[in-house]
Amino acid sequence: MISRLLLIAAVSASYSASAFSQDSAPKPQSHMRRAVEQHGGFMQGGLHHAVAPGVVLEQKVDAATHTITLRIGPMNLPANTSHMKMPQPADLTWTIPITGWLLSYHPHLVDATGNAVPGVVLHHVAFWNENRSDFLCPNKEEHIFGAGGELTDWTPIPGYGYRVHKDRVRVETMIHNPTAASYDKAFLQIEIGYLDDASPAPVKNFYPAWMDVAACGNSGYDLPAGPSEKSGTVGVKYDGVLLGVGGHMHDYARQIVLEDATKKKSLATLQAKTDDHGLLLSMPVVTFYSTGGESLAAGDQLKITANYDNPTGKLLHGGAMGIVVGYFVPKNDTAMAPLRHAAKSPTPHTHDMHEMKDMPNMSHDQ
Repeated sequence: MISRLLLIAAVSASYSASAFSQDSAPKPQSHMRRAVEQHGGFMQGGLHHAVAPGVVLEQKVDAATHTITLRIGPMNLPANTSHMKMPQPADLTWTIPITGWLLSYHPHLVDATGNAVPGVVLHHVAFWNENRSDFLCPNKEEHIFGAGGELTDWTPIPGYGYRVHKDRVRVETMIHNPTAASYDKAFLQIEIGYLDDASPAPVKNFYPAWMDVAACGNSGYDLPAGPSEKSGTVGVKYDGVLLGVGGHMHDYARQIVLEDATKKKSLATLQAKTDDHGLLLSMPVVTFYSTGGESLAAGDQLKITANYDNPTGKLLHGGAMGIVVGYFVPKNDTAMAPLRHAAKSPTPHTHDMHEMKDMPNMSHDQ
């Protein structure tokens, strides 16, 4: 979904709470259920969990630098705690404060004093535009930004941007802590570059492309022991070009491949980078925009294939995802207009995650 996906190498200075405007603060509730079929998040797998109290979304807008800074927290992260046992933040709502274009996303984790917190404690964060449907999977809301523990840096693509109209965005955050150290009052901080309608240089519109081995269903799936492969397809409904792609996988990943099955053409092979224990460190990106983009046509079937090698000797429930993400520029932008719609009435909801009492032992990514 970007021009480059790079690991964050440095952390910016901390912001005081008074410098931000609070956008939403959920009321603490112990166990609530989110209607996945209504809200379309598809990242949590139909489970429920206790809510982490007091986590809010704050924002700061710097008109001089054209930067919106979001901060989600505080989040308490006890050591050696899986995401199944960790109280999770409630889904939060961010109302985009501009009409214009979002250009880039720069995520990182800090503590209350601004010191860096390891990215591995972020299981994932996902931004869903409640005012637009996904152009590949219209049963879902449009997924406009996401990151995992690798904290990839979503840099601008010159001449392109994501068009917004003060849209309402649902923010799903899932945390865990596989490390031996506890972190108190951690914050996920994301700097978002933008242009508004008053800017002198408007850009072409791109649309986030979410291509999943689960097609248009829930993204997570069980990871069997040993080598495994899972494939899925999504259909393209509009002519246009793909500017580039990156990937999202979990621990023990090997690679994910994107093909245009209709044209029998391989578009990208993304090799996962893991450590000596198979834990995911990063995923690469392949870009096509310097040569005009990879052409797609209405009716093309895109095939996504994820390969893993799980050395634990046991099935890891919900242990895998296989997602290719990209930026798509339609040949006819007006054809995308029907994807916009009014947001549904906000309903309190949280991640749906099953109780742990009947669940087997999980790896840290469970």
